[in-house]
Amino acid sequence: MTRRLLVTSALPYANGQIHIGHLVEYIQTDIWVRFQRMRGHEVWYAGADDTHGTPIMLRAQSESITPKQLIERVWHEHKADFDGFMVSFDHFGSTDCDENRELAQDIYRKLLAANLIEKRDVEQFYDPVKAMFLPDRFVKGECPKCNAADQYGDSCEKCGATYSPTDLKNPYSAVSGAAPVRKSSEHYFFKLSDPRCEAFLREWTQASDRLQPEVRNKMREWVGDASDGGSKLGDWDISRDAPYFGFEIPDAPGKYFYVWLDAPVGYYASFQQICAREGLDFAEWTQPGSATEQYHFIGKDILYFHTLFWPAMLHFAGYRTPTNVFAHGFLTVDGEKMSKSRGTFITAASYLQQGLNPEWLRYYFAAKLNASLEDIDLSLDDFVARVNSDLVGKYVNIASRCAGFVAKRFDGRIDVAALSHPLVAQLRATADDIAALYEAREFAKAMRRVMELTDAVNVFVDAEKPWELAKLDSRDADLHRVCTVALECFRLLTLYLKPVLPAVAGKVEAFLDVPPLAWADVDRGLDAERPVQAYQHLMQRVDTKLVDALLAANRQTLEAPAKPAKATPAQTPPTTKDTTPGAAMSEATPATDPHISIDDFAKVDLRIARIAKAEHVEGADKLLRLELDLGAMGTRQVFAGIKSAYAPEALEGRLTVMVANLAPRKMKFGMSEGMVLAASDETGGVAGLFILSPDSGAQPGMKVR
Repeated sequence: MTRRLLVTSALPYANGQIHIGHLVEYIQTDIWVRFQRMRGHEVWYAGADDTHGTPIMLRAQSESITPKQLIERVWHEHKADFDGFMVSFDHFGSTDCDENRELAQDIYRKLLAANLIEKRDVEQFYDPVKAMFLPDRFVKGECPKCNAADQYGDSCEKCGATYSPTDLKNPYSAVSGAAPVRKSSEHYFFKLSDPRCEAFLREWTQASDRLQPEVRNKMREWVGDASDGGSKLGDWDISRDAPYFGFEIPDAPGKYFYVWLDAPVGYYASFQQICAREGLDFAEWTQPGSATEQYHFIGKDILYFHTLFWPAMLHFAGYRTPTNVFAHGFLTVDGEKMSKSRGTFITAASYLQQGLNPEWLRYYFAAKLNASLEDIDLSLDDFVARVNSDLVGKYVNIASRCAGFVAKRFDGRIDVAALSHPLVAQLRATADDIAALYEAREFAKAMRRVMELTDAVNVFVDAEKPWELAKLDSRDADLHRVCTVALECFRLLTLYLKPVLPAVAGKVEAFLDVPPLAWADVDRGLDAERPVQAYQHLMQRVDTKLVDALLAANRQTLEAPAKPAKATPAQTPPTTKDTTPGAAMSEATPATDPHISIDDFAKVDLRIARIAKAEHVEGADKLLRLELDLGAMGTRQVFAGIKSAYAPEALEGRLTVMVANLAPRKMKFGMSEGMVLAASDETGGVAGLFILSPDSGAQPGMKVR
């Protein structure tokens, strides 16, 4: 049965370059899309640049160009990167288009008609010169702790203190230099706390055929259960005040849609442009009850938007909801976060400019990717070794050792009888298993299976030794048979690798003189009437000098530039819309430095938590199981080694501080999803162990700065 699929990847923000962390997602999506096309399904892969927001507006001002000029330039840069890595979008557009404006306004009006939009006053710092409200990073002043000048409105780069913009001494706008004033403004909210939204999201996120198990569990924390009082979701602020680069809210002069409202709508806008070009019925694909399928590939850092806001917007505006949302983990390089100082914050453009083959990276990522939210690591030494071993030493080696004999000795004709060889049958028999792994996004398992088959073919070639048979005229028939078996197996291996290596597959199709390989061609075999062409080299080995040059090209000095005495309109902080898919990044500090940077500290997400429940853990001498309430962030289970210091009943109801973004740890007794903070003497003994408690007035979910 032919399926009809709409597939998207998260939209890259238009104020930055595409880097290899982004490519994890786009390569993963593209492999899945190419596989579905090879299966004969109707697949449309839609993408776009995410182009709205304050950072875009201010960056354009700093470059003395208009926002439209900026996003036009960046669009061409992004498109060139995606083309370079063979990401096969059917259309790559922009969220700043008429289709997106009309769709966003249509969704908003339907939410308004459903009584799911509410207005409230919000107080912020305001720049009286630029006449604009200021995000935290656009307010600067003297640190309230150490009095350092020219510090941002959320943290001090000199002493590491964190604070609110209103705590700064002598604050000024980083946009104009003017002293900001406090000002209230009316904002528009999407009422996610409405019982209708809660009930819908509880059902939608917990359906067994939708979302990965880890994602369903996380959603359960956020949307709650009807039996325990329901969801703790807060309402979502969907508006921003002028000046703002984006779409104006209907009937609300000076109010604009927050970028995260119109960004996911951009999926539909891009697809609508495909529909206009291809003569498709947009409504047929996007209305409830549609027989089509809709899939979104995203990074795990933007789950909240894609599994709560986006489906709720669609459902209550009368559109169909996604069939599934596939989330993936982040990318590290050599076991560490991407770093500009080490040269591992690698841009897509620099990779291509240094002459590295994009299919090397496509294969390496495929060999690492699975269907979970696990982070993946790009080990540069392993990258070189694996590509050289798997692709060059094993896969390509089969054709290079056998194709020439067929072309020279047999005029390119194959031995038809050899196509029934048991080794050929073995490779054909694995087609369904490999297809199932591609379908399930278990690419690493698929690559392992393909390389096992590649090993089997090389064992066959090594045992038969065609180079020895070619020396004996009496063994021509054996030479013909062996080379035909090897080339047919090579055709099958190429078919299985084609979603990952589309360019190599195209070269193989040309030299074997076969039509574009589809999954239905597994049993077709080489054609005796179509001679094999002269073999052309398919892939070079990775030279470590290329990798060294790549790191050098991306390396930046740790030395910080001198800070200006005062801000000017062109000196805006490097703010970005925090939606980078698939990357974990940092600025490295020297290993000998006993201090951490403010960026290091900012990575730790400290939150106020209420201990909703505490209990002993059977079989554990030191642990208590704590159920922590983080307000709108849901609940977390944490195992804490404080059993000797506290009785469970003495903890319940207390407020404490927890590390909310610590990687979950699977323990013998269950999953621990964070850490509570405690003070102790230098020995760490329980006699002097005290969990931290905030001052009165703190509420669950508040961020500790």
